[in-house]
Amino acid sequence: MEGRESIVEAAMNKLTGANMDIDLATAADHISWHQEQCPWNAMEGADHHRCAVKSISICPYFCGVEYLDTLLCCYPKENPYRTISK
Repeated sequence: MEGRESIVEAAMNKLTGANMDIDLATAADHISWHQEQCPWNAMEGADHHRCAVKSISICPYFCGVEYLDTLLCCYPKENPYRTISK
């Protein structure tokens, strides 16, 4: 497996500055796949928290995205690598 990972990494570019919308708050009747609930929304019984809102904000608990669509979240502790000022 280690050889395959290095081949993939060699073929992959890591690009910075993406501007995207990411959430775990879409109503189930609006999507055709299983989506886990945002733990912050779950704790508050809400649906308004988003991981990233295009040109607006990034959640303090958002830690990134892994292939293909797995979100990395550190709720309830803020992302220790977060560099965006509050």
